[in-house]
Amino acid sequence: MNSLEDISKRFVDFSKRECSGNSILYAALAMEVSSDKEMLKLCQYARAGQPIPNLFFGAVHYLLLKGINHPLGKFYPSIVNQPGNAKDAYPVFKGFCLSYKNEIVYLLKEKYVQTNEVKRCGYLYPVFSYIYENTNQPLALIEIGTSAGFQLLWDHYAYSYGNGVWYGNSESRLRMEVDIKGDKFPRMLKHSPEVGKRIGFDLNVVNLHNQEEKLWLKSLIWPEHAERVVMFDQAAEYVLDNKLTLIEGNGLDLIARSIEDIPSGYAICIYHTHVANQMTIEDKKKLLRTVELIGATRDVYHIYNNIQDDKLHLDYYENGTGHFATIAETDSHGRYFTWLMS
Repeated sequence: MNSLEDISKRFVDFSKRECSGNSILYAALAMEVSSDKEMLKLCQYARAGQPIPNLFFGAVHYLLLKGINHPLGKFYPSIVNQPGNAKDAYPVFKGFCLSYKNEIVYLLKEKYVQTNEVKRCGYLYPVFSYIYENTNQPLALIEIGTSAGFQLLWDHYAYSYGNGVWYGNSESRLRMEVDIKGDKFPRMLKHSPEVGKRIGFDLNVVNLHNQEEKLWLKSLIWPEHAERVVMFDQAAEYVLDNKLTLIEGNGLDLIARSIEDIPSGYAICIYHTHVANQMTIEDKKKLLRTVELIGATRDVYHIYNNIQDDKLHLDYYENGTGHFATIAETDSHGRYFTWLMS
């Protein structure tokens, strides 16, 4: 069980580092929670390894979106058009949490943070373009922490990076604009690379046909982020229209076996975004070692963040030789990135 001191620090960090400039409401609530022992004790019911602030606020948001009529809803831009001042929300928030403590405890014990932010595909697209150009082979996608599978369909979406050009699927209903900071612009294919296989692993695969599971994913989107909700709904349509291989289980234990079923002639791409922050140090080492072992006999490409640091990395093994590059600095919600690779 996490100590109250540890949980308090997490809320302070969440408020200052993640919510600043992203969510006025969560920034204000998180700072108040950080010094409220009663709320910190409530958060101790969260599953081990979960990002507690995201899970806790997601649970409250879920109950509101599900239809609970409470004054707290008047502070949420996702509930009302003209929300109240976030600075006045905490007493009402705490009252809500105490009134619905049993429901919140259940969600903290049972749910996972599975945001699987669609807009992160904006920085994945140039990476997959790079791999495809270098291999000239169809890509075999293996995603760890796939959630509902949104990022397995990155080649179905359209991307604009501020230069007046649309990349990817020009006919896509899901069109996202992503800012590139700095002086480097990645070389990208104008049309989506060929994808031959798609496999996703998750401890808890989300079935979008189940409205309760779909609502939980939507609850993890922060209340002010209306654009993310629109993209969520658009990506959900693509998932429901496409047959994906989503396997429930620990991807660390299943990757090597899945590789055996991929014939030669495919560029194997193992990737995950903001999932390793829920892994133990031992699991992170195990994942890197597993990719290394695969690389001894197969060419393989590993795209990830949150192992050594929060930057985006590309480790790849070609003809048994390992290559390691830090390729981008990224925003956690995919709004922008800084390309680092030459």
